[in-house]
Amino acid sequence: MVRLQAPQPSFAKASDGFAKMFYTYILYSSKSHIYYYGYSADLKARLESHNKGLNFATKPHVPWVLAWYCAFPTEQQAEDFELYLKSGSGKAFAYKRLVNLKAL
Repeated sequence: MVRLQAPQPSFAKASDGFAKMFYTYILYSSKSHIYYYGYSADLKARLESHNKGLNFATKPHVPWVLAWYCAFPTEQQAEDFELYLKSGSGKAFAYKRLVNLKAL
């Protein structure tokens, strides 16, 4: 009879899939009362970039607050969901299910 020793658990392998996440987000402009949809690998830095006026599309509407976000394992999934949210049915879904218009 041969006994094989069980391998030590490796948490590095389990966490490799979670090391890099991509975020789809919705920002709300308290100045203009509009929403902005985007995606990024670094949500915190992206929000700071928007609020510093470094983005052409969002500069006139500063300041921005994070109204909603969701993490995805791949950039393609985050981008696809952002494109959906920018569609008519995606906006209807977001207004009904993701953002609270009265709270902002």
